[in-house]
Amino acid sequence: MKKFEQSGDYFKLNLIPLKKIHLESNSVGELAANGNIQYVYIFSAIAIFILLIACVNFMNLSTARSSNRAREVGVRKVLGSPRKYLIAQFLTESIMVTLAAAVIAVFVALALLPLFNQMAAKELTVTSHLVLRLVPVLLAVVLIIGFLAGSYPALFLSGFQPINVLKGKLAAGFKGGKLRSFLVVSQFAISIFLIIGTLVIYNQLKYIQSKDLGYNRTHVLIVWGPFGESARAIKDEVKHIAGVQNATLTMCLPTVNYGNSTSFFKDPMVDQKKALLTQEWTVDADYINTLGINMLSGRNFSKDILTDSTALVINESAAKLLNFTDPLNQFLYAPADNMATKMNKYHIIGVMKDFNFKSLRENVTPLLLTLGEDRGALSMKINSSNIPLLLDQVKDKFKQLASDQQFRYSFMDEDFDSIYRAEERMGKIFITFTSLAILIACLGLFGLAAYAAEQRTKEIGIRKVLGANVATIVRMLSVDFIKLVIISILIASPLAWFAMQKWLQGFAFRQEIQWWVFAVAGLGAVLIAFITISFQSIRAALANSVTSLHSD
Repeated sequence: MKKFEQSGDYFKLNLIPLKKIHLESNSVGELAANGNIQYVYIFSAIAIFILLIACVNFMNLSTARSSNRAREVGVRKVLGSPRKYLIAQFLTESIMVTLAAAVIAVFVALALLPLFNQMAAKELTVTSHLVLRLVPVLLAVVLIIGFLAGSYPALFLSGFQPINVLKGKLAAGFKGGKLRSFLVVSQFAISIFLIIGTLVIYNQLKYIQSKDLGYNRTHVLIVWGPFGESARAIKDEVKHIAGVQNATLTMCLPTVNYGNSTSFFKDPMVDQKKALLTQEWTVDADYINTLGINMLSGRNFSKDILTDSTALVINESAAKLLNFTDPLNQFLYAPADNMATKMNKYHIIGVMKDFNFKSLRENVTPLLLTLGEDRGALSMKINSSNIPLLLDQVKDKFKQLASDQQFRYSFMDEDFDSIYRAEERMGKIFITFTSLAILIACLGLFGLAAYAAEQRTKEIGIRKVLGANVATIVRMLSVDFIKLVIISILIASPLAWFAMQKWLQGFAFRQEIQWWVFAVAGLGAVLIAFITISFQSIRAALANSVTSLHSD
């Protein structure tokens, strides 16, 4: 230990509070699969963004329809009502609307809780203890959101001058509302940000599913041990089943997060500074062929060659670190005991292509395969159109030779998918939140478009009388909104690129963000906005001009 420490090496113990393990631990081999605190932060931020979009819509629609309440404000002020009472009235209205929304949200959340549990693979329940904690928080949120959403409309509406209101000099309409334009840009920027994030997550998951891992995980059936003395007999028997192409007996599989780190040396003298820290997996002679791992040079293990008991097959990463001119037939040494008083000598017989034996979040590290017997699991490469029948046949063989053990099995491609199930669930929840944000943004835009069309009814009537067609009027009413959406795209795109680059850095193997992601998000936002606006614009353009102008 003194020599170990003098060479600059050390052991480090890390402690973590018990309650933080589930969300904040990055260790492998925990009692159960851990969560990720980053996802909690991400979805909390999205929930806040959606609330902000709703607040923005309330502000927009309240100020846009200000002329409808202008005379009320003017009359109240003439009758002596102070401005603070008007502000209090409008804030109270906003808080009451928020409270009603909160009550509806509670019942909706209770109704959708089973669906959320299914989507997020959770088992959340509503308990009395949870209710006691949430009610004060919910009331605080109602007050904060109600005040936030109602503050500007309250200040805006209460600031009208009675003389201007009662003389009809109050300006109305969409034009001139700089703050309103800013709010429209803000909510669509959030929606476009979420669209880009969803596309990037989908693209990364698709890349993971299609990436060449260096081994073939499809049609590999794994029967889990541990097996006893009957392990070899079970393997030999299942290899004779029709539809089983090959079988290998080992627990060292790339989808089970197996780890067995050790040190190898290029000479029998132990020098920690020259150690090759690597994974050492014990496999049988059928391992490489069963998993379809490619050999770059040399040969695979052979059970007929006695000297292969001290042979090694190494991967590309190990070969690069060893830096042999030709690694074949070179020797490596490993301590036979913890005190390194005796060294085992191995010879390299083959170099295999790198394969991802860990998550794609990590780089491929050095890996050495040794020939031996590991009875942890039996993996079979199968080729059968009748999987249930083949499973029954394997189960029968298992019961005959290991009747005292439970028959447990899985498929390697399903085990691989489970590694990235958190990202898959995140993608589904992201899509749900994004759809909700877009829907809320479109509702607000729909209301603004309706009001803008209403304010320009007489102008539209005059234009139609002078010969303007429907397309011209739709373009006139849509262009202001579309400009705001384009500005939103320019703001959201770099922010989304930066945020998703941070997320992708969690993967050693990742798909770069493609240009089409921004193109699809931008065109989609413009199209959604145009469809939302066009409904009201076309309706206004098709209105009877005589009806809109008869009073003049």
